[in-house]
Amino acid sequence: MTLPPNSLSITVDRADRRTLPVQVADGIRTAIDRGELAPGARLPSTRALSVEVGLARAVVEKAYEQLVAEGWLDARRGSGNYVRDVPHAVRSHRRLRPAREDSPVAQRISLRPGIPWTPPRASEAWKRAWRDVGASPPPGDYPDPAGLLDLRTRIADLLGRARGLHTTADSIVVTTGSIHGLDLALGALSAHLGVEKVLALENPGYRSAAALAEHRGWTVHDVPVDRGGLEVGELKTAPPRTPAVYVTPSHQYPTGGLMPIARRRALADWARNTGSTIIEDDYDSEFRYGIAPLPTVTELVPDNAVYLGTVSKTLGAGVRLGWMVAPPSMVERITETRRAIGDHPSIPIQYAMSSLLRDGEWDRSVRAARRIYRARDRIVAAALSRFGELRGVGAGLHTVLMLDTDVARDVAADCATNGVDVPTLEHSTRSPTTQGGVVVGYGSVSDDRFQRALGVLVDALERKGVS
Repeated sequence: MTLPPNSLSITVDRADRRTLPVQVADGIRTAIDRGELAPGARLPSTRALSVEVGLARAVVEKAYEQLVAEGWLDARRGSGNYVRDVPHAVRSHRRLRPAREDSPVAQRISLRPGIPWTPPRASEAWKRAWRDVGASPPPGDYPDPAGLLDLRTRIADLLGRARGLHTTADSIVVTTGSIHGLDLALGALSAHLGVEKVLALENPGYRSAAALAEHRGWTVHDVPVDRGGLEVGELKTAPPRTPAVYVTPSHQYPTGGLMPIARRRALADWARNTGSTIIEDDYDSEFRYGIAPLPTVTELVPDNAVYLGTVSKTLGAGVRLGWMVAPPSMVERITETRRAIGDHPSIPIQYAMSSLLRDGEWDRSVRAARRIYRARDRIVAAALSRFGELRGVGAGLHTVLMLDTDVARDVAADCATNGVDVPTLEHSTRSPTTQGGVVVGYGSVSDDRFQRALGVLVDALERKGVS
């Protein structure tokens, strides 16, 4: 049965902080939960519903796409959108207020960035990959320290079509993630350096990268960032023979800046002229919502760059597999070292990853996550834009609201009192900087907890008089 458009009783309020697609989707969710929409009911076409509620057809299409991604609707090609059989839940439709900390329903919500959304159920491709692994005999010998050739070949193909990075299996080393790749790169560079080992690093920046470098005996030189990421001109303040710089140009961690092409070329020129190595952590490059990702810095200067990638943001933080692309001489040094110390990548997980790439599961996971992140990115922008400058909008798993450092600290403390943990840029800052703000990570929280946490943050900003 196809429902007439006016049977949905959807109302929209343009003064509401929620975006129009979110309001439409919320109205349909509510109707399903109340039993007003029975399983199997066919929803009106996007054209019919858009006319009824007085909105653009694209608004209704986005709402339907979100509901399909969340599992409320079943999209049938050439037929329409049908209500799925979802267990009813008792919901409160009053505005949610922060629960008291002593309340039994109070549960802390973390808006920590960098933790991805993962599907609630294993896909058929995921199950098939591990069945294939289970059907194979246990590996009886140590693997190639660079990684299985089949997997490296598939990674090269992925990077070529997804990132425009032209490389081959011979230039790829399989790792357990970006930090492992950074460790391997610093070790390979150390073999040709004297006592002075300096790593230029973004500030604010990735503290784990700084901690690793210092643990390996490197000196960290902080370089400021702005809306365009690392300020390349400030590299002149680094020691004359700085051998390496670590950057996150696709979505600077944590401020969210996108390094423009002119600055990428300037960074490539700096590396070429000084003989230094760019260590490019391509953090969040898969998730852009308005434009395609810019070319990698590594593509601009392949002989002076190391590219780091990982599946932790696409297939799950617990899937410890990544890759690095490096010049042949560095790959040779790295594989020799790994063989000598027994640092071999796991064969079963490599088999599984080859299967997932072959089946297109990486692409499907990225598409599904991108839909969710895009919707949340817009919700954050709508809720917080009136409070100040937002950075990182339109990309990634987090957005930053720029604030005075003391104000950001007070807002975060207020949120913590009400059960929501909101990181500040101060947590990622090592030396004095004018950058201050709160970091809103929206990857791993459920929709209802995300909305509740965002409400707590808005209330805290209002109480502090931020405008």
